[in-house]
Amino acid sequence: MTDLRLDKTTAVVTGASSGIGEAVSSHFRREGARLLLTGRREHLDTAHTDDLYVPGDLNDEAFVERLARQAAEAFGTVDVVVINHGLQVTGPLTEMDHDDAKNVLHSNLLSAFLVMKHFAPLMPAAGGSFVLVSSRLGMVGMPGQVLYSAAKGGLIMLAKGAAIEWAPRNIRVNVVAPGLTITPVIEASIQRRPDPEAYRRQREGQIPLQRLSTPEEIADAILFLASKEASYITGATLPVDGGYTAF
Repeated sequence: MTDLRLDKTTAVVTGASSGIGEAVSSHFRREGARLLLTGRREHLDTAHTDDLYVPGDLNDEAFVERLARQAAEAFGTVDVVVINHGLQVTGPLTEMDHDDAKNVLHSNLLSAFLVMKHFAPLMPAAGGSFVLVSSRLGMVGMPGQVLYSAAKGGLIMLAKGAAIEWAPRNIRVNVVAPGLTITPVIEASIQRRPDPEAYRRQREGQIPLQRLSTPEEIADAILFLASKEASYITGATLPVDGGYTAF
């Protein structure tokens, strides 16, 4: 008998190039899952030799269809899909143009729809699990983040609707909503500030737990929702934000 939480399962992780996606891949691999990873980078240095890494653009339905075919050829069925990719565009709403809106909505919401559409048919008769990575900003508003909040909030409703629609097939659909997380992208953003440490303290001061999260902490929550430990949870959104959205 094994204690591995994802033993003999197959999993797909999008946005696997770094940060949360990289942490999820590491957690899943450690717990026994076979992995198909995808991201925009041509090569993924952190991928394990047993992983299948396929680079591409999830805004392109033809690519998503090819990715699903490759998953079917490699695994037969897919038990877990983690939708982690996305794009953030910051600025006042009146300064955003149509291309900004399309990029944010496509990269965060419509591409998630495409992944769900093409991978749900690959889940076995016993069911499966989708975990969508939204954001604290999908639950609360913030100036300068209106389009991003709309897209990430849309992910939450996409998950709720799909959870009800697919419940008869025992396909669970849940959401993790991370707070500000120290990924390479966020760390680089902090370091570009005139006073990085003062900015970091200011952001930490907005969080009840008084610190930013790590990618591993977000991956812990995703692993829980993906596993059989969450077998009676569907349509739920789990904030992993240090209490930010508890105000």
